[in-house]
Amino acid sequence: MSRKLENTKTSEFIDRHLAGFISFLKNEKQSSPHTVNSYYLDIKQFIRLHFKQIPSPYDWASINVYDVRNYIVECQTTECSKRSMNRKLSSMRSFYRFMARENVIVQNPFASVDSPKMSKALPKYLSVLEVERLFNAVQNYWENALAKGTVKSEAGAFFSEKRDSAIVELIYSCGARINEALGLNLQDVDTLSSFAKLRGKGKKERLCPLGTPAVKAIREYLSIRKSWTSDIKNNAPIFINQSGGRLSARSFQRFFKNYLIVGGFDPSLTPHKLRHSFATHLLDAGADLRSVQELLGHANLSTTQIYTHISSEHMKSVYRKAHPRAK
Repeated sequence: MSRKLENTKTSEFIDRHLAGFISFLKNEKQSSPHTVNSYYLDIKQFIRLHFKQIPSPYDWASINVYDVRNYIVECQTTECSKRSMNRKLSSMRSFYRFMARENVIVQNPFASVDSPKMSKALPKYLSVLEVERLFNAVQNYWENALAKGTVKSEAGAFFSEKRDSAIVELIYSCGARINEALGLNLQDVDTLSSFAKLRGKGKKERLCPLGTPAVKAIREYLSIRKSWTSDIKNNAPIFINQSGGRLSARSFQRFFKNYLIVGGFDPSLTPHKLRHSFATHLLDAGADLRSVQELLGHANLSTTQIYTHISSEHMKSVYRKAHPRAK
């Protein structure tokens, strides 16, 4: 059968309840062809596993919670991932809700079965030494570009190096998101008191301290920024492109990929890994979770707790390597 369900004739649906459900998805819910096809394939798989060679019409009302659990076990024997299993169960729940609406069944046996819990992938982060290597890669990239003659001017390369060094230092120093860093205006950074005012999600503002290397990098950049724009109003962007406009996240990410390559990192990493590194390094050094939450601008402490898992894994790794009876 074709993977494109929209080209399949209704007569090909053996079970009338399944045909009615597909019609409901297409016409009432206005679901996309991809979504409709996914539902169809999931339900057809259940038919094959449970009813096997029994011809339609199928006795959908006879399915109970034990049948559902057996279905889950059978799917797992085919090395079905948790994500796929959750989707299949969701498809069957929706199908049974539809049949309940149509008075085909009374109870939904899939409603009482919990979906497998998805394990959250731990955020990737850089070690302290790797962060230092990344900082050096910014300067190395522009020096190499000048040596190869791949940049338009020495002044432009120098400007971009100082600007991007300041951005990378600021992101790591504050745990800033890339859009928070590039959204900063001149009035938002005070290099005398070493603070930056970031605007996070929901336009919430927070004050973040700046470390000495970040302050130094920002001051060096600001000293040459004036050569590229006369806009020094309080609400003018700090980080600008060579035309004087605000530097976009997309433009910086293109440069960032080059720095990753020069530094010997995976080029698919994003500036957000510096934010992960910021949080992980603070917790590794003994910072309390609530303070890290405030610095990151997380609304809920549970969001910050993911970094405690990273810190714990790091601690276990150190223990396994260092303790004589760890293995």
